[in-house]
Amino acid sequence: MRRRDVTAAPASVEAPTRWWIDRSRSAYLARRLLRLVVSLLLLLTITFAMIHLVPGDPVRTALGATAPAQLVEQRRAQLGLDKPIWQQYADYVDRAVHGDFGTSLTSDEPVSEIVGTRLPTTLRLAGLSFLVAVLVGVPLGILGAALTRGGRRRYTELAFTTATGTFASIPSFLLAVALIYLFGIHWRVFPVAEESGVSSYVLPIAALAIGPAAALARIVRVEGLKVLEQDYIRTARGKRLPARLIYLRHALPNMLTATLTISGLLLGGLIAGTVLIETIFAWPGLGGTLVSSVIDKDYPTVQAIALIFGALILLINFVVDVLLSAIDPQSTILEW
Repeated sequence: MRRRDVTAAPASVEAPTRWWIDRSRSAYLARRLLRLVVSLLLLLTITFAMIHLVPGDPVRTALGATAPAQLVEQRRAQLGLDKPIWQQYADYVDRAVHGDFGTSLTSDEPVSEIVGTRLPTTLRLAGLSFLVAVLVGVPLGILGAALTRGGRRRYTELAFTTATGTFASIPSFLLAVALIYLFGIHWRVFPVAEESGVSSYVLPIAALAIGPAAALARIVRVEGLKVLEQDYIRTARGKRLPARLIYLRHALPNMLTATLTISGLLLGGLIAGTVLIETIFAWPGLGGTLVSSVIDKDYPTVQAIALIFGALILLINFVVDVLLSAIDPQSTILEW
């Protein structure tokens, strides 16, 4: 009887602990979801204010000084700018929630159609660039940690940190210009403009992915050095386990928290970075459309693209938070 009481004690202690973890995780996710909703409302407010912060009449500015007054008033009514400001805001939020972003001032096309045809191209470019950055940066960081653990190979460490630091600090548009000159003009290996097949992806993806891959490699190496000094790694080496098992099965999973966090930030940066890269490579995506819309003063299109870019970055951060809570439940308990 006494033995039964002793064995039952851990279960009675474990049940409240599991309940507390589940409650903490639910509260953590609820806070993150509330933060996402508030951030989206703030983003809607900022993009709405864009058209009202333009000096003078934005419709007159877009149509030009010689546009007939009747056309200007007609376009103002079409955009709803003749209504009270509070009603304009309510209408804007309602339309945005339903995917209606108005009509382009320059092409008279629905902005939602412009976005729908060009958003997949931008997401494809950013997604492939992110995939390349992860597939290059993570193994490179693990290799750097393995070669330089315990203060070994000082010259290798110096070369690694110098190279990754240099590539991580070079702006993507400068890399794009250099890649165009070398591989598009000098050696003529890859096309340098527009989406014209698989080969046309090489230079834009390289321009976008090189910097994030170098930054990710630096982060993974630092985290890897910490993990490789843990006791369980020493135990695995003492058992003479293959290096493949030590690094992939034991070390890599414990690097995921920091790697996932920085990867989410990199993906958001890659989406924003497509604005310049698509312009340089004449890519038919939202980035190039945003630049041309700003030049043409097409404010409804600028509003929609800015809203979509901001919403994508917020959603990426939310997904990263959810994944981190699943990988490391202890973090939700600490925040609770």
